[in-house]
Amino acid sequence: MEFIKVIGTMMQQSGFAALTWQQLVMFVISFVLIYLAIVKQFEPLLLLPIAFGMFLTNLPLADLMKEADPWYTSGVLRIIYSGIKSNLFPCLIFMGIGAMTDFGPLIANPISLLLGAAAQFGIYITFMAASALPIFTAKQAAAIAIIGGADGPTSIYIANNLAPELLAPIAVAAYSYMALIPLIQPPIMKLLTTKKERAVKMKQLRKVSKTEKIVFPIGTVLFTALLLPSVAPLLGMLMLGNIFRESGVVQRLSDTAQNALINIVTIMLGVTVGATANGELFLRVQTITIIFMGLFAFCMSTVGGVLLGKVLYVVTGGKINPLIGSAGVSAVPMAARVSQTVGSAENPTNFLLMHAMGPNVAGVIGSAVAAGFFMLIFGK
Repeated sequence: MEFIKVIGTMMQQSGFAALTWQQLVMFVISFVLIYLAIVKQFEPLLLLPIAFGMFLTNLPLADLMKEADPWYTSGVLRIIYSGIKSNLFPCLIFMGIGAMTDFGPLIANPISLLLGAAAQFGIYITFMAASALPIFTAKQAAAIAIIGGADGPTSIYIANNLAPELLAPIAVAAYSYMALIPLIQPPIMKLLTTKKERAVKMKQLRKVSKTEKIVFPIGTVLFTALLLPSVAPLLGMLMLGNIFRESGVVQRLSDTAQNALINIVTIMLGVTVGATANGELFLRVQTITIIFMGLFAFCMSTVGGVLLGKVLYVVTGGKINPLIGSAGVSAVPMAARVSQTVGSAENPTNFLLMHAMGPNVAGVIGSAVAAGFFMLIFGK
């Protein structure tokens, strides 16, 4: 009898007794994302840590995201989450992205800037749509709209500054849609383009000098930071990483930023982004609306880039493949790879990757500028 009583007491105090339907739903969602990451290989570097963080935070009584005072008594994931709240992780991620990015295709083909700008269309149209809903303020609408740039660090940065109460769903939506780019973009690209347009082969880009590659990041930071000072943390770190790469004199720093540093930060950022998806807070009307608004923003950004690509296709007499416009969202290099995949499906000899990288890296700058604009209008 004592043994049965002990077992009964243990079960009453266990996580099984504390399970809620919200946690069970979040378990299912996390398992689906884990499946997509491992089996379908949808950007597993992002999706797998996010999905597992989502799973961990919904374990009842584990208190992995518990916030306490003093801070070191908080849950372990809550402590790591400080890197997101302080904007440290987004800035370090941007430095790593800069070290991995070759701005050569953008410099060689400046028209890519237009495609990168057009692919921010989803940000502005979503801002107007979210502002019209009574459940969101203008600041919240701006933070939600940035999801359309497909830029996780920028989404976190703007949410921290304008709508910290919405950071969790915005971050989860931004990174989840970035990971699902291979699933979301191709149907839109095929719907808006013809077989003839998708099969267009573009001529080889000119060679860009080392001087151009060093002047470009410095000039970009100087101009954008003077115009919109609030973008300096993100773009400054992005271009610092790029200077490491292009200077050729700090190879160890460049290698660290490209590999060890960004991998470590990606693990911590991914797990803690997923850990913000607490079932009781996440499964609300406002949160679900943000998820759908984020998908709408992302789709409209893809539409904006492809439609301008079609315009340029006509203006240039068929020299520009409209598919590279979809890469104007700032998920580097995922969106460019999707352009390559869809283009090569129509013409196996087509090689669009380097052409798509121009709009792709322009989109990184474009989404940061959009964030800086919202900060200028709605910031303190």
